[in-house]
Amino acid sequence: MKNTLRTLIEQPGIKAAPAVYDCLGAMVAEQAGFEFLFTSGFGLSASLLGKPDMGYLTASETIAAACRIANSVSIPLIADMDTGYGNPLNVIRTVQEITGSKVAGIILEDQEWPKKCGHFEGKRVIQVQEQVEKIKAAVYARGDSNLVIVGRTDARAIEGLQGAIARGEHYLEAGADVLFIEAPQSRDELKEIARHFAGVPLFANIIEGGKTPNLSVQELEEMGYKLAAFALSGLFSVTQALQDCFSRLKQDGSTENINKDLSFEQFKEVIHIDKHIDMERKFCLR
Repeated sequence: MKNTLRTLIEQPGIKAAPAVYDCLGAMVAEQAGFEFLFTSGFGLSASLLGKPDMGYLTASETIAAACRIANSVSIPLIADMDTGYGNPLNVIRTVQEITGSKVAGIILEDQEWPKKCGHFEGKRVIQVQEQVEKIKAAVYARGDSNLVIVGRTDARAIEGLQGAIARGEHYLEAGADVLFIEAPQSRDELKEIARHFAGVPLFANIIEGGKTPNLSVQELEEMGYKLAAFALSGLFSVTQALQDCFSRLKQDGSTENINKDLSFEQFKEVIHIDKHIDMERKFCLR
């Protein structure tokens, strides 16, 4: 998977994918034809804990979720690993646990802990050199696994665009394979990042209603971005669907008027029921 992800990044043009927060979402995304996936820390916090993305998730919870999701699909997964959960030694442990899994890449950000969603207010960032050492530690810990390291900075909100760009230069020098400047606030800022880092694999994160303009994949490609994540689109859509479903169930006392577009038989196809029935027949005594 790790080599597959590197091949995708090296290919011409942009590669875009949704972020997911569970195995079912990952399987649906793969069946929709996406070539790779991201995990959403925001989505994990909301779905696992019912809490906002404000540093509630632990390293073990995040790693376990990422590994489960990676195992559920046959396409590469880039996992949000927040800050690496501590100092460079903690980053080493986090990366070493990831390298033994099918996860193909990780995102490491430079926020102070407890971190926040990149589109929330009140973020704080650590010193540049501290994050440089954490990226170097991640490079060391991945060994020859070929794990892709996405260096993320949230400094735009604190130090301005130029401060974030300066951090990006340091993170690339430290060994990050991909650069992710979170939450640019206009098309011009997105263009400036792409102009400054021409030739560098750049990551863009699109959140409906967030600080970054909701641009299309084509627009981002024309600017020069390599990876595009739609971090919360699936989460928002599922939440809306659940609200509609449960409200109608409460109102009608029946499911007669809901779930018209997905049958039980179709859902069994989504989760590959035939494969599991075949294994049951092969290995289980009846």
